[in-house]
Amino acid sequence: MTLFTMAVVTGLALGSIYGLIALGFQITYSVSGTVNFAQGSVVMLGAVSGYMIYQVSGDMPWIAYPLALLVCGIAGAVIEAVLVRPFAKRGNEGWLMATVAGGILLDNTALFTFGNEPRTFPSSLVNDTVQIANVGLYPLQLVIPLVTLSIAIILHVLFRRTQQGTALLAVVQNASAASLMGINTQRMITASYVLSGMLAGLAGLLIAPLASVHSEMGVLFGLKAFAVAILGGMTSASGIMVAGLIYGITEALVTSYFGSSFTSIVVFAAVIAILVLKPNGLFGRSGVNKV
Repeated sequence: MTLFTMAVVTGLALGSIYGLIALGFQITYSVSGTVNFAQGSVVMLGAVSGYMIYQVSGDMPWIAYPLALLVCGIAGAVIEAVLVRPFAKRGNEGWLMATVAGGILLDNTALFTFGNEPRTFPSSLVNDTVQIANVGLYPLQLVIPLVTLSIAIILHVLFRRTQQGTALLAVVQNASAASLMGINTQRMITASYVLSGMLAGLAGLLIAPLASVHSEMGVLFGLKAFAVAILGGMTSASGIMVAGLIYGITEALVTSYFGSSFTSIVVFAAVIAILVLKPNGLFGRSGVNKV
C-alpha cells in the first residue's frame, strides 16, 4: 500500500507537469493550427535560466522565478516570429522542422553555456519530507498538482471572462471574421506562443528541484507532453489535463512495480492502443465547425 501511495502521488505530480506543458501545445494549436516542437527545450530553458538567475540574485526565488518566466515568454514570441510565422503565412508546414531545429539550437546553446553536468535546484519544499499515510513525501510533490490546477482555473477564467480571452477565442473560431471585427489576429497568435512558453517555463521551474537541471532535461518532457496532448485531444484543454494525470500515474505505477526499463514500452504502447480506438484522443472532437 505504501508503494502504491507513493506511486500515485509521484504520478500526480508528474502528470500535472506533463499536462501543463501539453496545454501549451493545445493553446497554440487552437489559435493558429501550429504547435511548437521546441516546447521541451523551453521547459529546459525555464529550469536553467531560473537556476542561473537564482544563483546570481543571491538565492532569491521571488526574483529568479518571474524573470525565468519572462525569458521563456520572450523565447515563445521569438519562436513564433522567426520559426513559425514565415512558413504559416505561406501555408507551408516548414514550421514543423523549423521548431524542431529551434529546440536543438536551444539545447546546444545551453550545453555550451550552462553545461550538461546535472545540478540541483535549491528549494525549501524539498528539504524535508512530510508523512502522509505512512509515506514520506516532499511538500513540492503536493504543491505541483495544486499549482497546476490553479493555473488551469486561471486560464479558464482568462479565456471566458476577460476581453483579451474573448478575443483569443474569437481567433480560434474564425480568424478572418475576428480580423474584420478589429481584432489583431497576429497579436493573438503571438500571445498564444508567449503563454505557451511561460507554461513550459513554469513546468521547468516546478520540476527542477525534484529533477537535476541540465541541458537535455527537456527532451523527454516535451515528447511525453506531446503524447499527452494527442491522448487528451488537441481541442480539449480539460481533456489534456485529465490525460496528463492518467499518463503520469500509469508511468509511476509501471516504474514502481515493474522497473524503469518497462516504463516507456508499456506507457507508449498503451497510448498507441488508445489512439487506434479513439484517433481524436480520449476527449477530442472529430471536427470543429468554424462559423
